[in-house]
Amino acid sequence: MTVIGIVGLPGSGKSEAANVAAEMGVPVVTMGDVIREECRDRGLDPAADHGTVAKALREENGPAAIAERSLPIIEDALDDHDTVLVDGLRSDVEAEAFASAFGEDFLLVQVDAPFELRAERLDLRGRDASAADGGESLEARDERELGFGMGEAMEMADVTIENTETLAAFQRKVRVLIRDGPEGLDG
Repeated sequence: MTVIGIVGLPGSGKSEAANVAAEMGVPVVTMGDVIREECRDRGLDPAADHGTVAKALREENGPAAIAERSLPIIEDALDDHDTVLVDGLRSDVEAEAFASAFGEDFLLVQVDAPFELRAERLDLRGRDASAADGGESLEARDERELGFGMGEAMEMADVTIENTETLAAFQRKVRVLIRDGPEGLDG
């Protein structure tokens, strides 16, 4: 059994890593889905209120609230699969919650890319907007994510995958990680 947690700043490639896992038949638990569901439960727009609701959940239920809501989903997936990928860890507290639940079977992976490259990717996806457009800039998103403790979580990572090359090269690294474990990335 392996639970792979993915952490990284917006645009680094977390979702692409999750896509690769899904293509390999590995269940993906997206922590953001927990937040989107809570937005809908509160009658709010997940696209507009995601950050606000994420913050509210943590304030109301503690900093591990989203991880704790994800645990039963992960455990259900492990009933039928040897590996599960968890997309979207945002803090050291969340990483610690998964490490506590899964022990040595938890692998924390940081996906890393420089700011300019992340900004380019988000711009291509139409995901970065200026405050004037009513959206949240990449700088603001980074600041919000780091405020949750993401920097500390990234420092805790067992392995870092640099996502600075082609999409195909990144996908290959993720496939190797899932198939062979972190040792496979050394070669």
